[in-house]
Amino acid sequence: MNLMRSAFLQLAGAALLNGAAAQTGTVMHKRRIPATGEEIGVIGCGTWQTFDVGNGAAERAPLADVLRALFEGSGSVVDSSPMYGRSEGVVGDLLAEAHARDKAFIATKVWTSGREAGIAQMERSMKLFRTERIDLMQIHNLLDWQTHLPTMRAWKTEGRLRYLGITHYSDGAHASLRDVMMREKFDFVQVNYSIDDRAAGERLLPFARDNGVAVLINLPFGGGGLLRGLASRKLPGWAGEIGCSSWAQILLKFVLANPAVTCVIPGTSKPDHMRDNVQAGVGNYPDAAMLKRMIAEIGA
Repeated sequence: MNLMRSAFLQLAGAALLNGAAAQTGTVMHKRRIPATGEEIGVIGCGTWQTFDVGNGAAERAPLADVLRALFEGSGSVVDSSPMYGRSEGVVGDLLAEAHARDKAFIATKVWTSGREAGIAQMERSMKLFRTERIDLMQIHNLLDWQTHLPTMRAWKTEGRLRYLGITHYSDGAHASLRDVMMREKFDFVQVNYSIDDRAAGERLLPFARDNGVAVLINLPFGGGGLLRGLASRKLPGWAGEIGCSSWAQILLKFVLANPAVTCVIPGTSKPDHMRDNVQAGVGNYPDAAMLKRMIAEIGA
């Protein structure tokens, strides 16, 4: 049995076992963070490029509406990084202006080398977000993770961080992520996964599920190229069977059909896109037969 078929069967079987196809309703689903049992909405918001804007009202007003649409849809996760230019500060300003800090699950990252540099960067992130506590601090792309982890653990004990995680965006790093997760305990892992890039589903996502690690998914639209390529195509007739009215919803529901996934964080600067994304967290997810059909038609 080849790896792609093996990965599909594992995904499909897990979906059926966990009842993923049976989730219905009109409110965004929530999934538990294994470390605590806390629940978060399955759709969040990434900020890479999209929130890296200046101080002008015309630039920021749509982003305020993006966050409002996320919160009104029962989502909460807003993911950023010092790597993302001005994004952390923009999110912090918008949350403060809307008095919405308590609605956001702020996830950001440390992305530097050296203990003192890591401390300085995390402290700056707190100032930019205008908060004394970050919900999730992640080691970005595994950079100098051995150095940062002791500081992060100490800060978690002090209450400055609620959860600890590690991230990457490349298939080539999946083995390294898994190795680190085998050596050290993390609350979250963030990784790339989409219908046309299913490598994480072979070993990394099952490992996270089996070892109580929450999963954030980046690049659910294949870096954007997949979604752009589908834009001119008519929606398939089966889209309605899983409650989808857009290609974005189809791609997000494919990701969410994997029960290892806790939350998916597509990035957008457009409120209408955020409202559309939120709908992917409502209603049914694809069952095993539908997953197979989706892969054949879209992700082969």
